Amino acid sequence: MDLKEASRQDLLIKAEEATDHEHELTFLQAIKLYPKAVAWSVIMSTALVMDGYDTKLLGSLFAQPAFQKAYGNVQPNGSYQISAPWQAGLNNGSNVGQLLGLVIGGSLSEWLGFRKTIMIGLVVAPCIVFMQFFAPSIGVLQAAQVLLGLPLGMFQTVVTVYALEVMPVCLRSYLTSYNNMCWVFGQLIASGVLRGVLNFENSWAYRVPFAIQWFWPIPLVIGVYFAPESPWWLVRQNRPEDAKAALRRLTSPQSVDFDIDKSVALMVLTTEHESEINSSTQYSACFKGTDLRRTIIVIGCYCMQVLSGSTLRAYATYFFEQAGLPTAQAFNLSIATYALSLVGVILSWLLMPHVGRRTLFLCGLSAIAVMFFIVGGLGIPQAASPSTGLAWTIGAFLMISAFVSNITVGPVSYSLVAEIPSSLLRSKSVVIGRFTYACLNIVANVITPYQLNPTAWNWRAKAGFFWGGTCTLGLLFTYFFIPEPKDRTTAELDLLFEKKVPARGFVKAEVHLSEVEPTRSYHASENKMD
Repeated sequence: MDLKEASRQDLLIKAEEATDHEHELTFLQAIKLYPKAVAWSVIMSTALVMDGYDTKLLGSLFAQPAFQKAYGNVQPNGSYQISAPWQAGLNNGSNVGQLLGLVIGGSLSEWLGFRKTIMIGLVVAPCIVFMQFFAPSIGVLQAAQVLLGLPLGMFQTVVTVYALEVMPVCLRSYLTSYNNMCWVFGQLIASGVLRGVLNFENSWAYRVPFAIQWFWPIPLVIGVYFAPESPWWLVRQNRPEDAKAALRRLTSPQSVDFDIDKSVALMVLTTEHESEINSSTQYSACFKGTDLRRTIIVIGCYCMQVLSGSTLRAYATYFFEQAGLPTAQAFNLSIATYALSLVGVILSWLLMPHVGRRTLFLCGLSAIAVMFFIVGGLGIPQAASPSTGLAWTIGAFLMISAFVSNITVGPVSYSLVAEIPSSLLRSKSVVIGRFTYACLNIVANVITPYQLNPTAWNWRAKAGFFWGGTCTLGLLFTYFFIPEPKDRTTAELDLLFEKKVPARGFVKAEVHLSEVEPTRSYHASENKMD
């Protein structure tokens, strides 16, 4: 055996041993080995609190009397309403900005790394909040929403991929789904803040909620500055020695069973194999070969959040008000909804490692579809003869749907979009998936105000029929397209997709790392590793 072949065999042996270690690692062992990685991932992901806060803020302000009076139009009965077109425009402002922010974040993260990309977004966001806070007109507020979407889009590009790349297989589902918890936590904070200022009769009723957004960037930018870079990103940059150093900062030196060299060898083997299969790392590569199927799955997982009614739930306070509840009770019920959603995410952590992503998706979408159809059915008698009892029943079903969504679709989608793509195209796949999600969310944010607004279609609770139908479409997509990536390393997933294993066959299919052929370009990296 010549030296070149010996080097290939050595790489494969190290990678196989690292894979075996990944499979044998229990939850408690992983926590003991990766406590610093968990902490750094939590700090990075907490930036998504700002996105969740922004998502909830405008939808709830539409039910805020002081905000309605400042930016709305007087109605024949003397009340004030933000018109449906402006509601759609304001909610879509952030989504439009995120389209560009996603692309910018995808490019910056590959060029500068995840840390620096997040830091840039955290520095830019507070400056844009000034526009929101002092907005003299609804047009200026609209411009501020668009600009704020830029850093929020950058956060979405980075944090999910970072969480996956610093975690072992058995911790991936917890830290990637933590991103969903941050999103829900931001919505809960927004609901609580808005309830606290509900009785304010001056401009502070909506300026205080805007000002709260200045709090998050300061501590986060300090934490992110000291965070280590993703070792996978460093390997993709052909910097294996730096990847080893980053991995040392992410792990505990007390563990005697962990070999950094073997872990980096697995990263190198996976990255080089993917380069051999598809050498391009351009966006077009996401739509070629086996990566096309993976991209479609990522797009579907992101869009499932919208199809399962997240846009309607973002309007929860306004929805409750239009369903017949008093404004104060509408805000109280909204707070309860997001508190339940946080509990749901925690329950998903207990279920995901045992039940699996695909099963949770199927069960969640089925249950949410049934609940939305019930809401739509209750909306028929409520429209004909409004009653407080029906209004509370409709509100209860919407709360339960949010609870179920955050046990299943919400957290699971964040895990899937990070796990499914190849390591080389992970960031770009997330950009494409989230970009499609933002476009679909724009459509949803246009039609939802029309569905609920009494000056437009005035469907109110009958909108449940529409969202029950979209859940059914998502259920069909999940059954035929979404596989089960639980307990699979990135290299093993590469092999499953290359073999064109059907989505329903991923659980039982067997793959062996020996099927991955170490590639020619490894030797340049190997010299730097030695």
